[in-house]
Amino acid sequence: MKLIYVFDAYCGWSHGFSPTLREVASRHPELDVDVVSGGLFTGPRRVPIREFGYVQGANAKIAELTGAEFGEAYDRLIADGSFVMDSEDAARGVAALRQVAPTREVELATALQRAFYVDGRSLSDPATYRKVAEQAGLDADAVIGAFEAPRAQEAAEADFRRAAALGVTGFPTLLAVDGDRVTPLAYGNATATEVEQRLSSLTAH
Repeated sequence: MKLIYVFDAYCGWSHGFSPTLREVASRHPELDVDVVSGGLFTGPRRVPIREFGYVQGANAKIAELTGAEFGEAYDRLIADGSFVMDSEDAARGVAALRQVAPTREVELATALQRAFYVDGRSLSDPATYRKVAEQAGLDADAVIGAFEAPRAQEAAEADFRRAAALGVTGFPTLLAVDGDRVTPLAYGNATATEVEQRLSSLTAH
């Protein structure tokens, strides 16, 4: 069995789910976790953040339910309103980090969300990946090189196709995959204990 986590680095609910994901992964080192980018803000949805009038209200709800932190630098981006969330660039970044450190997908995906939601950093900016890589003790030049290479674009598109093939329509979604059997463990918001109970029921059979 393995876990597949389908998220979007620009999804606030995914940011809120980060502690649960990290806790589940730490409790189950025997389970591989594939982190897949879903592609929330692509094509015509790549517009200034002010176009999404629900963002601040949603963030307040996310913070209330999950305890997620939204930093002052991020709040300034929201207040300005001109920032464009590009999930294709973010997915390229996830792919680049995955390429350089394939066993640290969970840690790096959640670090990337923190870079945006706490530090207000653009996930289209190579400097963001340098910062995340340095903080994680990775070769920053290798990460940026991977982010800017054509292979990252191909990997991002492959992630979007994989998310669609899994039938995922919202983020975050955590799935348990055992052979041909795919079982949802969490969608949107769940505690590590709730995920644990669902996992246990699967392994008991």
